[in-house]
Amino acid sequence: MPADLLRGVVPRAAFAVVGVVSLFVLFVPAAGVPTAPPGTDKVVHLLLFAALAVTGRWAGVTRVPLVVGLVAYAAVSEVVQGTTALGRSASLADGLADVAGILLGLLIWSVGTRRTR
Repeated sequence: MPADLLRGVVPRAAFAVVGVVSLFVLFVPAAGVPTAPPGTDKVVHLLLFAALAVTGRWAGVTRVPLVVGLVAYAAVSEVVQGTTALGRSASLADGLADVAGILLGLLIWSVGTRRTR
């Protein structure tokens, strides 16, 4: 039974938790965004989308649907930030950091699974 959990429930739960964290990080109103040194938001975007990619692969989502879904999510999040009452702005640089994070996450997954085979 524990092996089944590691192959099924735990990875999907991890992906879901990272997804919920991403919703908070990406859609909290500007008043709730902590101040930080310049560029910190790009690092947050990179790491957030890397975590989504790694946990998505762990949860069993195949590469192409995961990439398409995460790139679409990144684009939609920037549009929502720029066009709603969140008081935030859309940023091409944030979108590029998201895509870089997706690629980083896929690389991490690939290297990690290659070593365990």
